[in-house]
Amino acid sequence: MLQFVQTVNGYLADYILIILLIGTGIYFSVRTRFVQIRCFGEGMKRVFGNFSLHGGRQKGGISSFQALTTAIAAQVGTGNIVGACGAILTGGPGAIFWMWVIAFLGMATIYAEAVLAQQTREVDAEGNAVGGPVYYIHKAFPNSFGRFLAVFFSVAIILALGFMGCMVQSNSIAESCTNAFGIPGWIIGIIIAAIAALIFIGGVHRIASVTEKLVPLMACLYLVGGLIILVLRIRYLPEALGMIFRFAFAPQAIIGGGVGAALKTAISQGAKRGLFSNEAGMGSTPHAHAIAKVDKPHDQGVVAMIGVFIDTFIVLTMTALVVISCLYAGGGPLAAGAADGISKTNMAQLSFGMVFGEGFGSAFVAICLLFFAFSTILGWNLFGKLNVQYLFKNNKTALMIYMIVAIAFIFLGSLLSNDLVWELTDFFNYLMVLPNAIALIALGSLVAAEAKKGEEAWKNRSK
Repeated sequence: MLQFVQTVNGYLADYILIILLIGTGIYFSVRTRFVQIRCFGEGMKRVFGNFSLHGGRQKGGISSFQALTTAIAAQVGTGNIVGACGAILTGGPGAIFWMWVIAFLGMATIYAEAVLAQQTREVDAEGNAVGGPVYYIHKAFPNSFGRFLAVFFSVAIILALGFMGCMVQSNSIAESCTNAFGIPGWIIGIIIAAIAALIFIGGVHRIASVTEKLVPLMACLYLVGGLIILVLRIRYLPEALGMIFRFAFAPQAIIGGGVGAALKTAISQGAKRGLFSNEAGMGSTPHAHAIAKVDKPHDQGVVAMIGVFIDTFIVLTMTALVVISCLYAGGGPLAAGAADGISKTNMAQLSFGMVFGEGFGSAFVAICLLFFAFSTILGWNLFGKLNVQYLFKNNKTALMIYMIVAIAFIFLGSLLSNDLVWELTDFFNYLMVLPNAIALIALGSLVAAEAKKGEEAWKNRSK
């Protein structure tokens, strides 16, 4: 099964995914006149201008910052540690360059997702705002084809994030904690599943309340640890940065094979791990941005861009620089390519262990990964739940079954093979991209109009 899924994923990642992600990103960058550059400052001001860890319970929705932290909770997970390490190990340090490219273009894509999610959101019977790709898919195609795409997307996201994706997260938590503390994976699985269940019961408001506090804490903890590593390894930092750019275009020098095959591997690793990390174009984070209480869709669009920036250009880049400066630069153990005993699951722990000591370094990464992955479980479960509500018209029995199955998958993830879980998650992630990207492009004119209108309003306000 692993070999079959890997083969299918290879075709999807190497061809369809690259075309969709890069093509959609370029399309919206041009249509919005590079909103990710023009409105970057506005986005930063909206995020940090009224920074608060106590957004409170918002009637009919959540605050803009809570929506962002819920989105970042989903974005910043194992993809920023294990995923980045896997991209580097398979595609070489140059894969990080292509992850940056995907993220830069993805900032325009996620702006479009957030804007359309705001424009097409609805209010349910209980007075709560609901929204996401299924709603703008219907707007793009108000016919049977649109219904098919919406159902296809909903099923894919429930499987990809609600079930398989949470297995990836709990699997990474269990494996890292076992390596660091010697705790059996099944015990970790029970603890994670139990805590998650308590938070799930509280619904979107409890999840938003937890993520608005957990996300800043976990990001600061990891970044401080990473900065300490880089300061102590500063003489290797220029070489590490140079390797990212050099091996982006000549990866065969470190991963072997011909020039064309190696370059394709580096780009495809950057594309698929970039998607798993920042989720721009995948259709997941629009669920959080849809229910944010803002004046205009543009307001949440620029906030959404900052989520991708934080995820990739700050957190993921920190992982990359730490790993490359420790394991590649200065004649490290991976300077000549892959080495025995080093895998994507222990690369970060080995890197931190080189400076902090094996025991403390392994424990530090395990704790950070616990925060990252658990917050992702919270966000992904919510996104899956919203699509169960759509498919089954908010049926309470269906929602209860979903919650029970999701919690069971969280536990099972702590026991199953890491490679198979990752491949299955990638597969369903790719399926999500297809209907989401089609709808986004079909509604491109609405996004361009909102970008122009929002920018003018911000300029007038600033005068």
